[in-house]
Amino acid sequence: MSKKLTKREEDYSKWYNELVVKADLAENSAVRGCMIIKPYGFAIWEKMKEELDKKFKATGHQNAYFPLFVPKSLFEAEEKNAEGFAKECAVVTHYRLKNNPDAPGKLMVDPAAKLEEELVVRPTSEAIIWNTYKNWIQSYRDLPILINQWANVVRWEMRTRLFLRTAEFLWQEGHTAHATEQEALDETLLINNLYADFVENFMAIPVIKGIKTESERFAGAEDTHCIEALMQDGKALQAGTSHFLGQNFAKAFDVKFATSEGGLDHVWATSWGVSTRLMGALIMTHSDDNGLVLPPNLAPIQVVIVPIYKGKEQLDEIAGIANKIKSELEKQGVSVKFDDRDNVKPGFKFNDYELKGVPLRIAIGPKDLEKQQVELARRDTLEKSFVPQDQLSSLIPSLLEEIQQTLFAKALRFRDEHITAVDSFEEFKKVLEDKGGFIAAHWDGTAATEEAIKQATKATIRCIPYTAKEEEGSCVFSGNKSTKRVLFAKAY
Repeated sequence: MSKKLTKREEDYSKWYNELVVKADLAENSAVRGCMIIKPYGFAIWEKMKEELDKKFKATGHQNAYFPLFVPKSLFEAEEKNAEGFAKECAVVTHYRLKNNPDAPGKLMVDPAAKLEEELVVRPTSEAIIWNTYKNWIQSYRDLPILINQWANVVRWEMRTRLFLRTAEFLWQEGHTAHATEQEALDETLLINNLYADFVENFMAIPVIKGIKTESERFAGAEDTHCIEALMQDGKALQAGTSHFLGQNFAKAFDVKFATSEGGLDHVWATSWGVSTRLMGALIMTHSDDNGLVLPPNLAPIQVVIVPIYKGKEQLDEIAGIANKIKSELEKQGVSVKFDDRDNVKPGFKFNDYELKGVPLRIAIGPKDLEKQQVELARRDTLEKSFVPQDQLSSLIPSLLEEIQQTLFAKALRFRDEHITAVDSFEEFKKVLEDKGGFIAAHWDGTAATEEAIKQATKATIRCIPYTAKEEEGSCVFSGNKSTKRVLFAKAY
């Protein structure tokens, strides 16, 4: 299979799909709309998971696990949530197969094995978790409950794309219970800020924090807070959400607690999550026509050493130096691979590691041994330089940090250059067509106007930014009074 990619400017969607497959991140499975995450892709996801897990635990959260199946009656208990996810639900109706008498060797659903109650394959876990919390919560002394689970969910998407939108995907979902409204509000903001910190400082992706409009918020939530990122094709991507659920689920499942004052009240709740969709964000924010560009914090291999040699004697000599460099860097927490395979040429290795986004590549040949140097290549800028071997252990850790910061600065510059304020609908449509990105525009606050703009342009309100200033203006569509600008964009 050719490793060469379609150019982004020629066909961005094709470039993305090719890159996911050719960089060995994921591939389509035998189940329509579901993906196989390959070891290299899963290693990146594991790094995300490990860092987020640390952050959750540092803020007092604990991991647990809840069932994949949700009885339909429980799923229906919170009406808005059920309605919001109904069209995406996979449902289990039978629990057994049997031999098909009309087709030997084939199986059929056993009609005698019909479930008394149908089971929904979780699209999200609020229902099963709040049914459980009812048994856990009696008094204010039982609160808060701060639970996270790492799990898979199923949402029966009709149009799928690897990582960005699949019928089954991996994620984490937090579900917390609180004694007061303010505690739940504080939790919602805490997590949205935690997500922003992770995505910006670990993934090197700048985000805008804000609140969703009523029509865009999570089904069953009072408010949805979010972080929005901008991809290189000018489309937005929702990178994470944190929901203030109010008392909606507590009332649906009758979860009450004895207050410290001696009364009885319903519990206040939040839920929040990020998913393997972040892999798509990572790819589309940093990568180029040569392949992946990985921030060092997320790279499974941060440095690869490639020997250039003729014969075993030269390889043994280079290996001695390479393994010494590897050992010194690993002591400093740098992940290093020495690729001494003899069945592929150095040029193939260079292209392969470039495609896979390894931040730094060291090449060592016989002449480099004589000069006690190596050739050092950066993946982000494609710059090459010769570096004395004895300087590598001090240079590389700081260079990895520099690459991390450079990638964020580049993405931030692109994002900021693609936030455009407009004051008319004609200007709105022109910017959307010619430039893309976020459009800061006045909106009259009505769902009708929001829907009309969506129908006319396919652009949605991504968020009302936390930083939006009070500003008198007129809605770009209706002309009605508006007090602040919101961010519109086409989105994934």
